[in-house]
Amino acid sequence: MTLTLKDMTAGRSARVTGYAPGGAAYRQKLLSMGLTPGTALRVIRVAPLGDPVVIEVRGYQLSLRKAEAEALSIEETAA
Repeated sequence: MTLTLKDMTAGRSARVTGYAPGGAAYRQKLLSMGLTPGTALRVIRVAPLGDPVVIEVRGYQLSLRKAEAEALSIEETAA
């Protein structure tokens, strides 16, 4: 099942499956931050209103705004 980061809660793990339709504005930015298809990530923190989302990817923590998080398609994995 394909999700976006806004659907995830803190402590959950996932992997990048692609980019949401209409997310072209953020696609290059996400790619340059290392969020390429197949990359594993873990949700560290979600702000009360869902903006920003802090994830751990490739050994560093990354904070994404809600619009950026919605542009990323992910698949939940076992921790």
